[in-house]
Amino acid sequence: MTDVVRDTETGEGWAVGSIEGMGEGPGFRKVRKELGVTAFGVNTVIMPPGYGGGPHFHDRQEELYIVHSGTIEFAFGEDGSETRVLGPGGMTRVDAHTVRRFRNVSESEEAVYICVGGADGYVGRDGREVEGQEARPS
Repeated sequence: MTDVVRDTETGEGWAVGSIEGMGEGPGFRKVRKELGVTAFGVNTVIMPPGYGGGPHFHDRQEELYIVHSGTIEFAFGEDGSETRVLGPGGMTRVDAHTVRRFRNVSESEEAVYICVGGADGYVGRDGREVEGQEARPS
């Protein structure tokens, strides 16, 4: 059996890591820095039970939030009146100027989300097959 990666490792043109390997306790995990991502921003945030972040917005950056574990309530707009609760696998996209806030609705378990942000558009589908190589059988 192959060992599961915990610590960050890098090679020529790639990097791997894990949330657990990027820090301990609640707070931000700077995924972009740890893995050397340069095309967009990406962080993981570990929220303690009952924690709620303050409202914020961005000047340019659209964001995608992906709930990894736990249950998080997202509130949208200056008054926070539009709310949605998302569990593991739930996602929300937020325009740069839209005020957003979120909170871990559990009083006993941590919640973890991944936030990806960027500006200036989609690159498009630019993947290409490697000539002469086939997919690996599972």
